Parts: sequence; structure tokens; C-alpha cells
Amino acid sequence: MRVILPLLFSLLCTCVSAQKTFPTPVNDIVTDRASVQSSALPQPPLRAADVMWQKRVWRVIDTREKINLTFAYPERPLITILMEAAQDEKIQLYGTLDDKFTTPLSPEGLAAIAGGADTVAVVDPVTQAVSYEIVPRELNPAEFTRYRLQEIWYFDKATSTTKVRILGIAPIRDVFDENGNLVYEQPAFWVYYPAAREMLATEMTFAVGNDAANQSWEDIFEMRYFNSAIVKESNIHDRRIGDYLPNGRDRLLESERVKADILARESDSWSH
Repeated sequence: MRVILPLLFSLLCTCVSAQKTFPTPVNDIVTDRASVQSSALPQPPLRAADVMWQKRVWRVIDTREKINLTFAYPERPLITILMEAAQDEKIQLYGTLDDKFTTPLSPEGLAAIAGGADTVAVVDPVTQAVSYEIVPRELNPAEFTRYRLQEIWYFDKATSTTKVRILGIAPIRDVFDENGNLVYEQPAFWVYYPAAREMLATEMTFAVGNDAANQSWEDIFEMRYFNSAIVKESNIHDRRIGDYLPNGRDRLLESERVKADILARESDSWSH
């Protein structure tokens, strides 16, 4: 027995010392790739006296377009990021009765975004009694195929340039009837973009076509890495383009006309 114990101890020590330490796996070919920035770059100060002209426009990003596939990245789509940030109280979501960010959503309002709740039958395994429980319905990111942006274009007298600042983001999904016919489009909520920039700067995006690109959601919006169409400009009747131009081709041409008018403001200001 006295011989066996030292022998076992010796074998144990040998096994421990023989274990190798393996390098920590790196899911990339480089180890020094810069991480996404931790905070958004501050926007330059803007004086009211320097804004010679401004126009508010609403545009829609269709996530089904190839250039916009980042918005629907299955692993972490933008709608999921916004909902999680709201649940963690990193951002505030606002109702869609208007687009002026006047109605903060309550926790109940957040739950309703997913589609409310379902009633589920629960069977007791012992008594076989049936009871019913109300459970929240899970959000389906695939339902949100478009995003509405509200932004202001303006001519900055201090720099003699036309610039744009995004005010809000609203995810949109289509609502169908029981026969599968489209009834209307439903914006889920509004996000006040200036207050959400810090959070978006910490969220990495999937760069379509270039895995080496390192960009955040704040980069996507600030650098305007998306395609979109203008659906409304500020007007006295508060009408959308689709309200007076039902034809899709005419709406697209009108969208391009509004865009051209905005960009022409800079050259018009120089001519004066």
C-alpha cells in the first residue's frame, strides 16, 4: 500500500504536466482587426442663423433590395437590435399616431409590437385538467421588410453646402387579411435617431460583399450606405406622394424629382 500511493501520485502529476495549453481560437485570419467604435462621433454644432433653407422628407428603405440586405441580416437584423435596446432601456421608442416623437411607448406597448399575445391551452399531467395561459407572441423579424426614415435636408450658410440629418427611424411591416390580401402597411414605432446614435455606434453590421469591412449601424446611416426612395416631402396638404400619384412609375419619378430639387438648392445658392 505504501508503494502504490506514491506511484499513483506520480502518475497523476505526470498526466497533469503532460496536458497542453492550446491557443484561443480566433474566428478570423487576423487578430488585430479594429473593433467597432464605442461611441458615435459628435455631430458638428449647427446655429439656426446658418440654416438658410431646409426641407423635411420621408423615405423608405426596402430590405429586399440587394444593397439593403444588411438591414435583414438573419443573425441580427436591425429590428432585433432596436427592440433589445428598448427592452434594456438604452433607447426610447415612440408611438406612431404621429411622427413627432410625442408618445413614448410603455412596456405594454413594446409587447404589443410583436403582435400582442396568444392564448395557449395547458394540460395538467396529473389531473388532465385544461387551463389557459396568455403568453406574449414572439417578434418575427422577417415581417419587417421596410424602414421609414424621417430626415431634414438643409443649406448650411457657414459651409455653403447642402447637408442632411436623420431625425427618426420606423420599421414597417405589411398587414394582411385572412385571405392573404394586403390591407395596409404598419409602422411599428419611431426611434429618435439623434438619441440612438450612441447605441447604434456599438452595434456591428454585416458588410455585404466584404467581410473585412468594419462598420457599425451608425456608419450605415451617417455614410448613407443604403438605397431608398422618397415617399413624402413637407407640404401644405400633408400628403404623401402615393396619395396623389397611385402609379408606381409616377411615384418613382416624383421621388427623383424631389431629390433633384433638394440637391439643386446648393448650386442655386451659389448662383445668388
